[in-house]
Order: sequence, then structure tokens, then C-alpha cells
Amino acid sequence: MSHAAAAATASRSPAKHNPWIVAIVISIATFMEVLDTTIANVALRNIAGGLAVGPDEAAWVVTSYLVANAIVLCASSWLAQTFGRKRFYMACVAIFSLSSVLCGFATSLQELLLFRVLQGLGGGGMAPVSQSILADSFPPEKRGQAFALYGVAIVVAPIVGPTLGGWITDNYSWHWVFLINAPVGLLSLGLVHVFVEQKTHPDDRGKRLLHGLRNFDLIGFALIAACLGSLEIVLDQGQRDDWFGSNVIVFFTAVSVVCFLLFLPWGYLRKNSVIDLHILFSRQFGACFLVMLGTGGILISTVQILPQLLQDNFGYTATLAGLALSPGGMVTMVMMPIAGRLTGIVQPRYLIMTGAAVMVFAMYNLTNLYSGNDFSFFVWSRVYIGIGLPLIFVSITSASYEGIPPDKTDQASALINVGRNLGGSIFVSIAQTVLAQRQQFHQSRLVEHITPADWHYQSTLAQATQYFIQKGATAADAARQALAFVQQIVQQQASFLAYIDVFVVIGVLAFCMIPLAMLVRPVKQGKGAPSGAH
Repeated sequence: MSHAAAAATASRSPAKHNPWIVAIVISIATFMEVLDTTIANVALRNIAGGLAVGPDEAAWVVTSYLVANAIVLCASSWLAQTFGRKRFYMACVAIFSLSSVLCGFATSLQELLLFRVLQGLGGGGMAPVSQSILADSFPPEKRGQAFALYGVAIVVAPIVGPTLGGWITDNYSWHWVFLINAPVGLLSLGLVHVFVEQKTHPDDRGKRLLHGLRNFDLIGFALIAACLGSLEIVLDQGQRDDWFGSNVIVFFTAVSVVCFLLFLPWGYLRKNSVIDLHILFSRQFGACFLVMLGTGGILISTVQILPQLLQDNFGYTATLAGLALSPGGMVTMVMMPIAGRLTGIVQPRYLIMTGAAVMVFAMYNLTNLYSGNDFSFFVWSRVYIGIGLPLIFVSITSASYEGIPPDKTDQASALINVGRNLGGSIFVSIAQTVLAQRQQFHQSRLVEHITPADWHYQSTLAQATQYFIQKGATAADAARQALAFVQQIVQQQASFLAYIDVFVVIGVLAFCMIPLAMLVRPVKQGKGAPSGAH
């Protein structure tokens, strides 16, 4: 019997605990970790005020977490294999929980950023190890349903994040956005210790550690860390620093590109590369990675853009802006088990295409944006997204393990999660850039019509002036107030048009996922499906 076949047989051996209990247990900490990618978004204004920094600096609270998270994801496969999945997972939960408490007690931006980096390092290893544990705990015909349960944590957490973060910020303080992780982390540690088995034998620990340290791809890891870290800096600072008009942005772009180009031959030729490019460049996994890149982009960018729109243009509180997203999260929870069952009877490529089509419709619906939109309009926009995302996410997660040997599931899990985080970072940056640049464009075009010779402008100005006079203002004050009122309308309309452009861009991304899904090969379904060790 080959090594791969033996590993596959071992992974299917009777488990000490029900695999569904294991799925629930590992989903708890994963939910907590993914929640932290968005929970701080609606609290950034409060964090900036509390630490006496500008909003641009406060944005690093989100970016620093994503940078550290993406970097450690690349080494998570090696760490899990070297120290054992269970021990590594518990260490990640412990580091994440402790650093969360430190974030809650931070008294300066520098302290908060340092602790957020530690939090990202702890959180980065949790999601991929969770997925690889699931892949080995369930037979192939049950993986779709298992990943559906796990997917509730991945997809719902970013949607719940703004709601929970907004409520905590409005009713308590931003510190509790981080402190709430402590009890959840302690609960997760206890449950993992009891219900998750350690696959490696105690006698193998020393040999495994020595072998892992000897074979760690330090150069490859350094290249990837520099590439992703520099890319995150470019994405976060690009819009504020006028992109390539800044020497800093040019420098970090060059670092990212050079490190990526150097890693390609290194990672492809080295046997134990920190990232297995043979997996990444395979048709099946490569297609799933690209679709996950787009899925992460849609999920995280919409979660950041919509609360921003509601707070800036409609005057919503942080809590109310978060509540507008909550029904979409509930729909996602309902759709997850449905999508899990569908993966057993419908090929993943068709589910991905269907989900992407629903996402296109959701973005099209959001282009009907204007000042009269009520709360229900935004609720329904998230409901449509909540229907489409599970069909995509569960299908990708399940299909990506097709043909992956058991000893490579950790690597595959890490890469899929890198794709989600990287896609989110890229498209958040794209969305913010489109928003800023198109708002300037639309405002300049609208101002062209505000001239003394324009009849509509003069009519509106006269009506506004008369309104303020009726409210008791003098003629001179009424004229100034009317002019300010017209300028406010122009800015509001320019902002709405810019947000519409953002939704169009995201809709185009969703549309591109439809033909991309055709690259996903058909998978074997039912009880006769192989374990993936072929």
C-alpha cells in the first residue's frame, strides 16, 4: 500500500468522537477569528477618537491584522505538520485570545497595532487547520455538508461583525470589540482539548520537530512574507498617497513584484516549498483559488462599503448600519446546509455559476441607489448576497480538495484562505479607490451645470432661498443657506453615483466568476467518490 493510500485509510479510521461534534467545536474559534476581520470596521471612528489619531491611521488597525494573517497562512501547513494539528491549533487560539485582551487594553495606536499583528499571527493558522481537520474527519460524500456547517462561520462572521461591532461601540466602548474574544477563546480551548484528536503518536514528536526544522523553507517564507506585506501596504496606503505618485508606494510595489517573481522559480523547483506551486497551478485547485479570490473580494468589500454608505450618506448609527446586514447573515445560515446537500447531487461548477449570477443581480439591485432608499432596500440587498455566497463558498471549498493527497490538505487549506483574505484586501482597496476617484469625477461634472445661465439651477436656488426666508432667515442669510444647500445636494448626488460605480465594478467581478467556474472539473459524487488520494 502506498504512503498516500495509507494516509487516506488512516484518515477514514473510526474516530473517537462524532465528526459533527468536531466540526462544531472547530467552527467556534474560526467564527471568532473571521469575525475580527470586520468587527473593527464600524468602530474605526471611535478608535481614532479614543487614541487621538486620524481616520487614515486608524485604518491600519484592520490592515495590520490582514497582513499578519496572510503571512502566517503561508507557513500554517508546515507548522501544523511539524508540531501537530491539534497542538498548533490550540496554540493559535491561545495567542489570538491573549492578544485580543491586550488589544482591548491598548492605550496608544502603536500598542494596538503591535497587538493586532500578534492577533493576526494567531488567527492566521486557525482557518486552514480547521478545514484540513474537516477534510480528514469526513468521507468525501459528507464533506459538502461538513463544509457547509463550517462555512457558516466563514461567511456569516464578516456579516455579523459590523452589527456586533456597531452595537458594542454605541453601547459600551471600542475596547470591548476585542475583549469579547477572551471567553470565547477559553471555551474553544477547552472543547478542542476534549473533542479533537491528535493524529501523531507521542514517540514521533521529536523526530517530526527535528525533520520539520531541517526542511523549513525559510527563503521561500521570507519572499512570500515580503511580497504579501508590501502588497498590503500598497493597497492600504495607495489611495491616500496618490498611488504611483508616491515614492513609498513605488518602492513597496517594486518589493512585492520582485519577491513574487523570485519566488516563482524557487517555489516551483524546491521539493518542500512553503507554498506548493504544483497544487496552485493545477487546473482544479487553481480555478478554485481564483474563484475564492473573487468570493473574498465580494464578501469583504461589500461588508465594508455598505456600512460606510449607510453611516455617511443616510445618517445611520453604527448599530443600525450593522443591523441592515443581519438578515443577510440569517439567510446565509439557512442556505449553508442547503448548499451542502446540493454539492452531493449538483456539480460544483453549476452551483458556482448560479451563485455568481445571484451576486450579479444583487449588485444590479444596488445600482438603484438614491436618497429615498429605506432600510428594507439595504436589507434585501444583503439577502440576495446571502443567497448567492453559500452556493459559491461551499462548492469551492469542497471541490478544491478533489485530487489533493491527504498529506497536502493542510497546504490546500492554507492557500484557499490566502485567496479569501487576499481577494478581500485587493477589492476593498479597489472599491475605496473607485469611490474616491469617481466621486471627484461626478462632482466636477455636476458642477458644470451650476452656472448663472442654467435655468434649473436658478429655479432651485430661488425655491431654497424662499424656503429659508419663510423659516425666519434674512434675505442675505437665506441666500447663503440656499447656496450651501445646493452644494450639499451636489456632493450627495456625486457620492451616490460613485457608490453606484463601485457596485458596478463588484458586479463585473461576480460576472467574471461565471465563465471562470467552467474551469472547475466535474467531481465524483456519492459514496463511491474517492478520498482524494489520487
